[in-house]
Amino acid sequence: MESSGTATVIKNAGSQFLLSVLPQEWAPFPAVLRGRIRLKGGVATNPVAVGDHVRYSFEETPSHEHPALITEVLPRRNYIIRRSTNLSRQAHVIAANLDQAFLIVSLYFPEIKLPFLDRLLVTCEVYGVPVTLVLNKVDLYRSEVPEQVSAFRRIYESAGYRVIETSTVTGEGIETLREATRGKVCLLSGESGVGKSSLIRALDPSLDPKVGAISEAHLQGKHTTSLYEMYRTRDEAFLIDTPGLRGFGLVDLGKEEIALYFPEMLKASRQCRFTPCTHTHEPGCAVKAAVDAGTISAERYNSYLGMLEEDSKFR
Repeated sequence: MESSGTATVIKNAGSQFLLSVLPQEWAPFPAVLRGRIRLKGGVATNPVAVGDHVRYSFEETPSHEHPALITEVLPRRNYIIRRSTNLSRQAHVIAANLDQAFLIVSLYFPEIKLPFLDRLLVTCEVYGVPVTLVLNKVDLYRSEVPEQVSAFRRIYESAGYRVIETSTVTGEGIETLREATRGKVCLLSGESGVGKSSLIRALDPSLDPKVGAISEAHLQGKHTTSLYEMYRTRDEAFLIDTPGLRGFGLVDLGKEEIALYFPEMLKASRQCRFTPCTHTHEPGCAVKAAVDAGTISAERYNSYLGMLEEDSKFR
């Protein structure tokens, strides 16, 4: 092993990391940050994220007693970042250099929150991350509320997103998801309890990320993943598991820019009478007309209005 080189961050445990030279090999070794890099994080609380490509060096073979030193974070091709929802300006990079993000949702257990999902989707659009939606646990509700499954698909497929239905109980959709992740660096993200870790284990039973229970009192997932970690599957997919998210604030996105990252609204806005148009009160607004006609979902439009309101709080 060379005494210096470049590698990918595959685990972030706060102040300690695991690196591997991908995709050539899966041979994790420990590393820590050289102190001065901590000053380069900008608004983010973490200057290094899982998926980052970094330069490293070491004097002795890396071990927990003698970890390699991360000396530089190389430019990111893309990334996903979120801001705290308590009006803090601090932000956290979730993952970087992604081929695909899979946003995991469930209609119930825990109940889906469309505004939360739409914030995630907008962030993927802003930072150039291709995204697919995974509607998990379909065995629990397709027979009970099939119209809600259809409604979810209609909302997001009409916006231009692919939706994969999955169940780790019946195995439905697992092979489709396996093919979609094969050979790629992928993020699996979503709210706590939607089944991210269970899906990883279904894709490769040899992997063992923690699987958590659902709080019966609030029907919300309990946090089971405390670290940001990448797993390599037997199909040569590199899957990044993250702690369950319960809030997602937008970063570096002005009020007048938000609509640009709703693909269906961007398309319709080309016919608006006024430019720029906030799609809230202007006469001749093609976006509002599309909402009234049902070609843009009222749910997505309401998420957009919520983001406008959130933006005003930070300003």
